[in-house]
Amino acid sequence: MTDMTHAMLKGSNVPLDATAVRAVLRWTPGPDVPEVDASALLLGVDRRVRSDEDFVFYNQPRHPSGLVRSLGKKRQPDGVTDSVQTDLAALEPAVDRVLIVASTDDVPFERVRDLCIQVYDATASGSGEPLAYFEVKPETGAETALICGELYRRGEGWKFRALGEGYSNGLIGLATDHGISVDETEGADGADPAPAAARATPVQPSEPTQPMQPAYGYPQPAAAPAPAPAYGFPQSASTQPAYGYPQPAAAAAFAPDPNFRLPPQGPQFVRGQ
Repeated sequence: MTDMTHAMLKGSNVPLDATAVRAVLRWTPGPDVPEVDASALLLGVDRRVRSDEDFVFYNQPRHPSGLVRSLGKKRQPDGVTDSVQTDLAALEPAVDRVLIVASTDDVPFERVRDLCIQVYDATASGSGEPLAYFEVKPETGAETALICGELYRRGEGWKFRALGEGYSNGLIGLATDHGISVDETEGADGADPAPAAARATPVQPSEPTQPMQPAYGYPQPAAAPAPAPAYGFPQSASTQPAYGYPQPAAAAAFAPDPNFRLPPQGPQFVRGQ
C-alpha cells in the first residue's frame, strides 16, 4: 500500500472522492477457517431498511436498482476475497448509508485469520491501491457477523467509517436489528430457524368438523352448512344445546390450532444450493 491508502483505526472515517466504490473483505484461508460472506444493507436516516430488498447478500446478490451488488469470491495468492460494489453517486437520497458486513455460517470470528476491509475506487482502471484499509478485530471472538464499515452521506459527498461491530447471532440478529423480516421456519438443510418479525395477524379459530345440532331440535339437510349457534354462543357437535347456552365441550371446537404457522415473512438465511 502507498501513502495514498488510509490505514484506519476503529471509529475513524475518511472522505471518499470516488463516485463508485468496491468494498473488499479479505482473509487468510486454512483448514479450520470458515468461509466468510460479504453483504450490504441500505439504510435510511432511521438506520433501518425500507424493505427486505435493501439487503444484498448471498441469496439476494443484487439490489433491484442495480446500484449495490455482490461481486463474488476470489482466491488470490495472499488470501480469499469477497466484494460488494456500490454506485454512490446514483443512490437515491432516501439511502443515507450502506453497511458492509462480514458473516460466517455460525462459526465464530475468532477462527477467521487476518480479516480486513479495503475500499477501492471502482471507476479507476486496474486494481490500483485501496483508498482505505481497516484490520477488522472482533471484540469478543464469539461474533458470527461483523459490520466492518459503513459508507455514509456527509453533506453532498460520502465518507467511509471503520466499525468492527459484531453480532453473536449472525446475519439473523443483524438483519432483524435493522428492520428485516425473516422466516421462522427451519431451512431445508436443517439450519437453525430464523426468528420472524412480529406477527400482526391473529390466529383465527378453526371451523368445527361436523355440523352442529340446531337449537330447539330442528334437523337440517346433511349438505347444509353448519348454522350459527343460538343466541351467538358456540354449541358442541355432540351435545343438545339448552336454549342457546354454550355447553362445556363447545370451547374445544373453537380452540386455535397449535400447529398453525404463518408463511415465510422475508429472505431465508439458508445458502442457496
